[in-house]
Amino acid sequence: MSAEFRTYYYRVLLPHGKVKSGFIRQLVERDHSVRLRLEAQFDGTVLTLKRMPRWVAALSDLRSGIARHQVRPHDLAGFLRDMGIMLEAGVPMMEALKTLVEDEAGDRGVAEIARRVQSDLTAGMRMPQSFERHPDIFPETVRNLAEIGDQSGTLAKMLLESASHVERLIDIKRDIRTAMIYPAMVFATVIAVGFFWLYYVVPNLAQLFKQLHAKLPPLTQWVIAVSDALVHYLIIFVVVVVLLIIFLIWLYRSWGRFRSKTHHWMHRLPILRTLSTSSGMAFISEHLALLVRAGLDFMTSLDVLARATTDHYYRERLIKVREGVARGEGIGASMRRVGGFPAMAVRMISVGEESGSLGDQLDRLAAEFRKRLDVVVKSLGEIIKPALILVAGGLFIFLIVALLLPIYDLVRQSVSHSLGGG
Repeated sequence: MSAEFRTYYYRVLLPHGKVKSGFIRQLVERDHSVRLRLEAQFDGTVLTLKRMPRWVAALSDLRSGIARHQVRPHDLAGFLRDMGIMLEAGVPMMEALKTLVEDEAGDRGVAEIARRVQSDLTAGMRMPQSFERHPDIFPETVRNLAEIGDQSGTLAKMLLESASHVERLIDIKRDIRTAMIYPAMVFATVIAVGFFWLYYVVPNLAQLFKQLHAKLPPLTQWVIAVSDALVHYLIIFVVVVVLLIIFLIWLYRSWGRFRSKTHHWMHRLPILRTLSTSSGMAFISEHLALLVRAGLDFMTSLDVLARATTDHYYRERLIKVREGVARGEGIGASMRRVGGFPAMAVRMISVGEESGSLGDQLDRLAAEFRKRLDVVVKSLGEIIKPALILVAGGLFIFLIVALLLPIYDLVRQSVSHSLGGG
């Protein structure tokens, strides 16, 4: 049974005799784990624990999302950094949390995270346990680092490491979004121009052709037919397009096989392949370096990394790499056997394993792939521009051939008749 988010209704008998009830959402494999967590949190006895259907969980999530301020990765990074700095300076943990909660001039998202953690710690939980209760806020990597820091007495250092890690991931995602803005805008412009021609220009030309009793070629007839269908069924067309987009988004989020196929295609297409490889390897090397430096063994690090990686192309390969490491292979040797990883990365990881400097080699790899991602982002506009010009040019050539050439023929025939009549 795999871990997944589940929503439960609970009733707990508290030590002073009162009964507390409510809903709780947890990332668990078994229902019994929720029972143990509730008893540890409230120091009471669970009277009722019922798993809610998915539609009830969805309504509960929607209500919580409306009532509660959305926590952003930027908020998480700020919380981790502020807590790390204050703990490193000797501020008691509860005082540090109280400071963040009451800081009116600070970030509302940071205060929201601090409030949740403060509530958990007041109930007697440790900070790593509190992080575990909120997997929608704290990624697994951060939860693992907090646990290691709490057990080794280096919690402040681990929180600062986690903050830097989250900030670097924010930079990677921002760079990817930046890289896609220009192509998306140009593509949207081309689609808008094509729609304008089909919805406004073509019907006017079709009316002109009809008045002149022009004999139209098949291509022009087809364009006019498409335009008529678009004009008469515009609402239906818009609804179908919106529903199709929603369906594809739902399919991508809900069906792992479709998401996996999408990521595999992204690693095959020329431009997307460079973008996916640079961002994916920056993410992998960044995570693995952080986990190895924190003291996690290779098996646990690869297990955490495989779950944290959203790119299914690399996730499937990391699972196979972990299986190879479990059989006694080195990480580099297993990566080479599985394939799909850049040769430079495999070689540097192998050297790091042999020399005992794997953490340093992974840091170098993360920095290198972040640089490559920056280069791709900065040059993506110039790379895609020729392809977009070809697409736009092809669209306009098609429209000219389909619509303007018949007009030219009409003008030529009109001039010929005028000269003949003269």
